[in-house]
Amino acid sequence: MIREATAADIPALQDIEVRAGESFVAAGMAAVAGDEPLTADVLGEFVLDSRAWLWESGGRPMGYLIASILDGNAHIDQVSVLPECRGQRIGRRLIDCAVRWAADRGLRAITLTTFTEVAWNGPYYERLGFRYLEPAEETPGLRAVRSEEIAHGLDRWPRACMSASVPAWEYVSSGPGARSDAELRAGGDT
Repeated sequence: MIREATAADIPALQDIEVRAGESFVAAGMAAVAGDEPLTADVLGEFVLDSRAWLWESGGRPMGYLIASILDGNAHIDQVSVLPECRGQRIGRRLIDCAVRWAADRGLRAITLTTFTEVAWNGPYYERLGFRYLEPAEETPGLRAVRSEEIAHGLDRWPRACMSASVPAWEYVSSGPGARSDAELRAGGDT
């Protein structure tokens, strides 16, 4: 189930980020895996502004997402899911939550930056409905985010900006044969 994260959740969010990052070792990206998680102060700002969501099951935190508004669009700053919880659509449900948050604010698009050649990054977001942005389409805020990423050394691997339309978003529980959120919470989803 998804709920807003609280200040008491910050250590769990940091642990999820560290553990999710470990998957990058197998992709030959040990430097990414070794990155420090976001600080408690940074995460605390998202929590205080009600821009941090946590997925938990049985009281166990399994994934989280933080978002902001960047150049008039929603922006996913971080989404992380415990490696052993992959395949349960936790990340997808967290992204759905961020899209609903964006829609409630009248935002037309949701953006993110990602590694293009990591299966659970760019290709995953593309399957969800995000599209890669051409450099000319990048907003000043996205260019600033990319500059920070470059300064941090993340461009050792191909990265790009992506965007999805908020009004056109297809939620995981929509469509023929889809299960409701209540059904998914009761029985899980793989």
